[in-house]
Amino acid sequence: MQVFKTTLLLTILTLAFLLVGDWLGGQTGMIIALVFAAALNFGSYFYSDKIALRTYQAQAVSREEAPRVYRILENLTGRENLPMPKVYVIPTDSPNAFATGRNPQHASVAVTAGILNLLNDEELTGVLGHELGHVRNRDILISSIAATVAGAIMMIARFAGWAAMFGGFGGERDRGDGGVFGALALMILAPIAALMIQMAISRSREYAADESGAKWTGNPVALARALEKLENYAQVRPMVATPSTAHLFIIQPRARQMFANLFSTHPPIPKRIQRLIGRPSVEYQSTELGG
Repeated sequence: MQVFKTTLLLTILTLAFLLVGDWLGGQTGMIIALVFAAALNFGSYFYSDKIALRTYQAQAVSREEAPRVYRILENLTGRENLPMPKVYVIPTDSPNAFATGRNPQHASVAVTAGILNLLNDEELTGVLGHELGHVRNRDILISSIAATVAGAIMMIARFAGWAAMFGGFGGERDRGDGGVFGALALMILAPIAALMIQMAISRSREYAADESGAKWTGNPVALARALEKLENYAQVRPMVATPSTAHLFIIQPRARQMFANLFSTHPPIPKRIQRLIGRPSVEYQSTELGG
């Protein structure tokens, strides 16, 4: 299934480039677009993880620089017979994390400085177990490629839009004012198209990763508590992300594009907690038990 989804995303990207190439430059434009699409498909498969990490200025860290993260990951990967991923820290106070890479042998886990300061060891273990769940379930490749494809679709839509408005058509048809209006519509709808691609990956992968993290750590309450903390603290220090990469994170960051928040790439946190511990809130459970 993951191979099918990956192939589908790369096919969509290629068709998008061909259509815009034809629109802007006719047959010549399509040939140029095909070359660009082939290059981007290659880059999406082999370098989408590096693009995502660079987007957030993630820095590779050593064992000495992040001993908690290394200790937890080595414990979990040893227990589940997974290769040790590369470790990155994103320099932001907003708490979040994501995993990326094309397979378990080329996986990376990135955590923000904020999440290291916010969570205790049990909660951080739950989060890192969740991210390794993405690695074991092999949805890190499809997630990384989706980020690249969504970003590329928005890029070519903007390019086509500006070209249309400033008379940059080189195609064989005279599109007139209709082309300008079509270009404007394309620029507006591009972020929505990107989000639809992310949603098509299926939000069920977050539930599956939560389940894996809870199972491997043997502590679903700790992961549920971590999710609740992350959600609450993110209201105070929200992480601003590009809409093309928002789906990578363990909790959905705030997108910086118009229309980006109309669609959610993640299930609601209370529903995720409900699946983990049978209640929508850890705080509610603690209050009830205490009363």
